[in-house]
Amino acid sequence: MASHSDTLVVFFGATAGANGGKLGSDEREIILLVWQIVDLHEKKVGKLHRCLVKPDTLELTDECKEETGLDLDDFLQAEPLDKILQQFQQTVLSELKALGRTSYTLCINSPLIIRQALHPEASKKNLVLPECFFSFVDLRKEFHKCCPNAGPVQKLSLPSMLECILLFNHCILYICFPLFLLDHNISCFETVKYKFESGTCSKTEPVDSETVIRARGLPWQSSDQDIARFFKGLNIAKGGVALCLNAQGRRNGEALVRFINPEHRDLALERHKHHMGSRYIEVYKATGEEFLKIAGGTSNEVAQFLSKENQVIIRMRGLPFTATPQDVLAFLGPESPVTDATEGLLFVKYPDGRPTGDAFVLFSCEEYAQNALKKHKQILGKRYIELFRSTAAEVQQVLNRYMSTPLISTLPPPPIVNTRDCVRLRGLPYTAAIEDILEFMGEHTIDIKPHGVHMVLNQQGRPSGDAFIQMKSSDKAFMVAQKCHKKTMKDRYVEVFQCSTEEMSIVLMGGTLNRSGLSPPPCKLPCLSPPTAYAAFPAPAAVLSEAALYQPPLLATPRPPQPTTHSPAHTLAYYPPQPHLYMNMNMNYTAYYPSPPVSPSTVSYFPHPAAAASPMLPQHGALVRMQGLPYNTGVKDILSFFQGYQILSCALNDQAVTGLHVL
Repeated sequence: MASHSDTLVVFFGATAGANGGKLGSDEREIILLVWQIVDLHEKKVGKLHRCLVKPDTLELTDECKEETGLDLDDFLQAEPLDKILQQFQQTVLSELKALGRTSYTLCINSPLIIRQALHPEASKKNLVLPECFFSFVDLRKEFHKCCPNAGPVQKLSLPSMLECILLFNHCILYICFPLFLLDHNISCFETVKYKFESGTCSKTEPVDSETVIRARGLPWQSSDQDIARFFKGLNIAKGGVALCLNAQGRRNGEALVRFINPEHRDLALERHKHHMGSRYIEVYKATGEEFLKIAGGTSNEVAQFLSKENQVIIRMRGLPFTATPQDVLAFLGPESPVTDATEGLLFVKYPDGRPTGDAFVLFSCEEYAQNALKKHKQILGKRYIELFRSTAAEVQQVLNRYMSTPLISTLPPPPIVNTRDCVRLRGLPYTAAIEDILEFMGEHTIDIKPHGVHMVLNQQGRPSGDAFIQMKSSDKAFMVAQKCHKKTMKDRYVEVFQCSTEEMSIVLMGGTLNRSGLSPPPCKLPCLSPPTAYAAFPAPAAVLSEAALYQPPLLATPRPPQPTTHSPAHTLAYYPPQPHLYMNMNMNYTAYYPSPPVSPSTVSYFPHPAAAASPMLPQHGALVRMQGLPYNTGVKDILSFFQGYQILSCALNDQAVTGLHVL
């Protein structure tokens, strides 16, 4: 009887989107399958089968229409994918029976149709693929083995391969190559793993960075099997899924995945922003070092616990500290027998031996694990217990973290000083300036800390109607809130509330403060490089170090007033601006909405007695921020605009900032 390599089934497919080298990268469904049997022994070919596949979403890209010559009307009578796969099996088996054969080898000209289109789509639609789609021959790799001088495998195309064997008749495309390979032993069989294999990874194991990716945006309840299903068609290394945890030991929606070779890693990167359910998953390159940091372990106890293969791992969280193995077994019950009884339990402990309330449990089959998960949030002792699916990598990660240092400090937290020495003004007119606020404060103005007036801006950089004022003490803030609450400013009443410096800082950094409490800022923006324009401002007495320019913002801590020669009684009314303090903000001021870190100048409102004798105020300068400039504005235009003022420097970015002396 002829061997299976004497009978090939050449196979081709196309999707409703990108095809060729990008086939499957846009997550479009299969719309066309073509196959034909080739009898290498008799040098004959069977009937060419060309079947249209009706997708769930009937929409074709222009690229697809051009390459396939198909239109939407062609799919009115088409069958869905599961029906076409049944037809494929029936026709192939029927023709094999007529040839007296019982087996065959699937032959394709690119693995993309199998790995990036057929397997992912079948996985999403819960279809069971015929066994032939788990083992196939890549025509390009076989050809490269026969003709190594033909060029790289990735760049081989059907015309270029035809040219190498001096055949130019494209009509016999799928016949000539198998016949050409008749005299060569087929050895490059590609395989697709049926299921993901869990396992352990040692920290000393070498991991090639070209095989690792980082997946981001995963549902928090995802397991390693869910991630393997997302990458269905690509072969993940044994134990190659490591779910990442945050500082509290909870999953953060990221995972590191290790594939068997760089080729599969590159195909995984093509699934960037493909969907897992309703969520799209981001896929990026990662390193072997990152994978080992998450999945690697050195504990013999963990290695022994995970030595049993093909086990389902469940994580239990919130166990009473006094819980024993017998208590856990009784909680799970006889319908969820643990593998090897107490040997299938692993309690997580701190380095000093104290229990953390976490444990991992092994089950021999999916049915037992499902029964255990039904006990999620049931009571053990006086505590409800959380149960989740887990992975070998998560076991390693949790044990590594707890054994190196407790996730939650066992020391009493330091006392939090939360002095309510600030007031919040709400409902200010949008035209209100610092002078209006000082007039509104009246006699209480002398109790304001230097640089203590903060206007809150919205996302467009305009006044939001709110402001915060730092007072000298909690008593002063209380008095202001009592005396000024609902006073009128420009025909509007203004609400005044006492608050803490912490609450003020959170709002100034982009958070919100309402009756429901504090909400943190929506995001953290990266630290920006300081604009070069600020370098032109003279330093006030001392040169700032580079570290000082990039220190984190401490809005809750009042800045000390600048030393002046004035009497102390009048320094309270003057808020000298400091240009370099704009660089202390750890965010993009023009794109976000906290207020400027210092109060604008109020010199014109409270003139100093010495001002009458001095032609110029003794200050280093003031910052002016200009918005709404024409796009073609140049430095000369700004200098002309400020004609009559002494300008220290001028810088143009997406905003314009100038330094000038006020005359």
